Amino acid sequence: MGNARAKPGVVVIIGDLDAVVRILIVGPLAYVSLIVILRVSGKRTLSKMNAFDFVVTVALGSLLATVLLDSSVGVVEGVAAMSVLVVGQYVVSWLSVRSDRVERAVKAEPTLVLVDGRPLPEAMRRMRVTRRDIDAAAREAGVDSTRVAEMILEPAGTLSVVVDEALKNQ
Repeated sequence: MGNARAKPGVVVIIGDLDAVVRILIVGPLAYVSLIVILRVSGKRTLSKMNAFDFVVTVALGSLLATVLLDSSVGVVEGVAAMSVLVVGQYVVSWLSVRSDRVERAVKAEPTLVLVDGRPLPEAMRRMRVTRRDIDAAAREAGVDSTRVAEMILEPAGTLSVVVDEALKNQ
């Protein structure tokens, strides 16, 4: 039985001491395992070249958290799950380099959302890009959006700004 005299605030701060000890032991093991997996798998694993890569990155973080916080999941199980994700990503990227059909299935195409300083409303609506998004991307590039030759929504979700020097100086 727990200590009946324990103050409620102390229990909330410390929680289950056994769980804390488990995290302190499992944490470094899981972390080192993830680092090894990432180093072996290469830079692509953490890239955000497309939505598929981003999902793998988020899933790896979720798996690491699960291994740390869920005592029913052991380190070996977590490492196996992380390895499955990384191998799956490797296979999909390997196939997409060799097959246009696979590449089209897993990668989005870039979309033009602004030309010669003029927004393309239909493309913006389809891609759910707002005028504020466009203005923010232009500011980050150091120009007013009316001075931008092209703005492209990239497959990874970033907005690329192509500045036309003739427009920039007007």
